[in-house]
Parts: sequence; C-alpha cells; structure tokens
Amino acid sequence: MTTATPARHNKWLIFLLIAIGVFMSTLDSSIVNIALPTIMTDFGVTLATIEWVVMIYLLTVSALLLSLGRLSDIKGRRWVYSRGLIVFSAGSLLCGLAQNAVWLICARSFQGIGAAMIMACTPALVVDTFPVSERGRALGTVGTVTALGLTIGPALGGFLIHFFSWRVIFYINVPIGIITAIVISRLLRGSHADVTVHESFDWAGSVLLTLSLTCFLLALTHAYEWGYTSLPPLSLFGISLLAIGRFTRVETKTPHPIVQPSLFAIRLFTFPILSGVALFITLFTVIFLMPFYLIHPCGFAVNKVGLIMVVPFVFLFFVSPISGAISDRVGSRMLCTVGMAIVAVSLFSLSGLTSGHSVFPIAWRLALAGLGTAIFLPPNSSAAMSAVPQNRRGVAAGMVATARNLGMVIGVALAGAIFNSSFHTLSGGLSLKVYRPELAPIFMTSFRYAMVAGGIVAIVGVILAFLRGPAGKVPMKLRRL
Repeated sequence: MTTATPARHNKWLIFLLIAIGVFMSTLDSSIVNIALPTIMTDFGVTLATIEWVVMIYLLTVSALLLSLGRLSDIKGRRWVYSRGLIVFSAGSLLCGLAQNAVWLICARSFQGIGAAMIMACTPALVVDTFPVSERGRALGTVGTVTALGLTIGPALGGFLIHFFSWRVIFYINVPIGIITAIVISRLLRGSHADVTVHESFDWAGSVLLTLSLTCFLLALTHAYEWGYTSLPPLSLFGISLLAIGRFTRVETKTPHPIVQPSLFAIRLFTFPILSGVALFITLFTVIFLMPFYLIHPCGFAVNKVGLIMVVPFVFLFFVSPISGAISDRVGSRMLCTVGMAIVAVSLFSLSGLTSGHSVFPIAWRLALAGLGTAIFLPPNSSAAMSAVPQNRRGVAAGMVATARNLGMVIGVALAGAIFNSSFHTLSGGLSLKVYRPELAPIFMTSFRYAMVAGGIVAIVGVILAFLRGPAGKVPMKLRRL
C-alpha cells in the first residue's frame, strides 16, 4: 500500500478539482435531455429509439460503477478520475460527429465509460478529504455543483440548439475535459487521492456483475417492444438472475471482492441505497418526458423549454448546501423522508397538467420536484458514505452512484414503457414520431399515467427513507474489514 501526505489543509482545492468533473458530467446529462426531440427529428427515428441516447449512457454507467469504484480503491482515485475525464472527452467528440442514431448511441456508451470512472470516485474523494463534521456540508456543496450543471444545461442547450446545432452540446465537453484531466492528474499526485493498495482486482466478479446488470436493463427497457412474456426479455431476465447468483457466490469466496456482502448488514448504508434508487426513478420520469410535453402539446419553442427545465435545478442549487449542513446536526432520516414526500406531491400534481397550461402552473410543480430532491440528496449520500469503513469507500461510492444511475435508467424505461404503451393503444397503433395537434388528448392521458406511476414509486421511497432509522456507528467488525 502506498501512503499519501495529509491533504485536509487543501480540502477546498481538492473539492474544486472534484467539482469540475461533476459539473461537466451533469451539464452533459441535462443538455442531452433537452436535445432529444431535436435529435429524434433530425435522424427521423421513433421515441423508442431515441430513448437509447439516454439509456445506453445510463446503462453503461450503471453496469461499470461498482467495478470502477473497486478499481479506484486499488489504483487510486487520481488514476481513475483523470483517465475518466479523457475517455469522457473522447466519447463527447464521437457523439458530436455522429451521422445516425446507431453511431450516436454507440458513442454515448463509450462516453458512459468515462462518466462511470468520474462518478465512481466523487463521493469517496469528498469523504476521504473532509472530516465527519463537515461531510454533509461538503456533499451538499457537491449537490450545488450538480445543480449548477443541471441548471445551466437546459438553458445552454436550448440556446445552442436554437442558434447552432445539437452537435455543439457534445463538442463543448472536449476542451474542458482534456484540460481538467491534465490539471487534476498533476495537482492530486501524492495526495490521498493517489493512494494505492496491493490487492487483486476481482475480474470474475466484475464480468458477472456487468453481465447481470446489462441483461436486466436490456430486458427492462425492451420489454414493451418485444412483449413482456416473449422469449427475449424472459431469457435476459433469466441470464441476469443466474449471473447475479453466481456473482454472489464468487464474492463470498474471493479475498478482495468488488462488493463486500457484509456492507448490506449496515442499516444506514442499505436503506439510503434503496431510497436513492426510488428517488431517481421518480425524478427521471419527469426529466425524460417533460421536454416532449412542453414541445408537443404545449407548443413551446426549444429555447423556452430549456428555461422551464431549469426550474427544479435552481432549487437544488440553493437548498442542497443547507440540507447537507442541517444533516450534520440532525441526521438523515427526517430530511430524506420529507424530501421524498415533497417529490411525491410534485409527481401527482404534474399528472394533473393539461395541454393548455401556461408556464407558471408547470413551473411550480417542477419546483416541488427540485425542492424535494435537494432536501433528500446530501443527507442520503452522507449517511451512506459515513456508515462504511474507510477502506471500502470506493465500493460504497460506486454503490451510491450505481443506485443513482440504476434509478435513472429504470425511470426512463418505466416512463417510456407506460407512455408508449398507452399512446400506441389509444392512438390505434401510432407513435410519437408522427405527433399531430389532434393527438394532444391521447398524449396527455399517456403522460398522466406515467406521472402517477412515478408518484407511486416516490411513496415507496418515503417508506424506505423512514425505515433507515436514526443515525448509528459503523459496527466494530466492519471497521476491521
């Protein structure tokens, strides 16, 4: 094991370097969502196809986060983080050069590898750098940076698409990513982010975990298209179950597993992970479908849509640091429960929208989603990361990020499946590709079903957030792992 010089006197400098990668990856995510209707029209494909521009990215990230979190425990956060920025930049360039939907989807997958490398390190870097008394505040400030990227993204995306091209939203990542990678690699050398350990990497576990998650997400996202009881999705679900079963056996026997099974005995780790999945399923039901609602039934211009989609992220920007600071004193249970409840109210209120609503009735409903998310996220991340022993924080960071991205992709798949199924049935076999104004009532009915489903998931999240119980300490036997 290599050692590092103490770095807490440089903690905010390290935070700045972390924030750059967080900002870039979240900016890309929010920009791409606002561009989906334009890309769908440009390539002449269906909603079911264009979903994959979002889902392949999230699928790739979700499948690799745990493995890359473990790799960062071995190779060091600096090594994984700086190379992740380079891969992300290269993927962004390939996305901008895409000539068709298949090319774009493949490039997004490659971009997702870089994003997974970045995301796998972020919470662990913060927790390793800041003392326990400041972690909620620090993670809350990460939430602010995330909100800044998400806030600027829709507005900047709408502006760039309106005046230039959707391709520019990818090109903008390239110089930022490369310059940041060079600076981070130099400045983090010799810090806690550069610690390595002489342990083997669990390749068998990594392959089995990736196979299981990939098959599960493929089956989930294609079940509507193939038929829920048809052979392809059932086969993929079966392969996923077999792979995760084998993965569980491998992890109990390998000396250095990707996932330490005993981590799930920690209540304040397991329940934040589960409630985090529920939160992002709910949130991405909104983020995925809202641009289509605003552009088609409402008839807003894409630059105006971008400004409207900024609303929930403005609340993330201001509320996240406050929520994180409060959680340092009172714990995560009540804050996370209240946050999820507010998100549930938002989803059920969004289900009551019509095609004739003006901006304000839409905006306050979106504001509730942002407020609830901002209250929930910093305490939830702080609770999960503080509950595990230090030498497993890379894996824990991977789990937190996996929960987030798994929730995102399930949210997109759930919203897409419910919306497409309803729209297809009520329109007599049509798809959103051929949207016309007379289809507005059918669109709104389908939209309403998806929002109600998201609200139900949020209620489940409220229960999971409350069941975590009060804050506790890491069990002594786990500290020695």
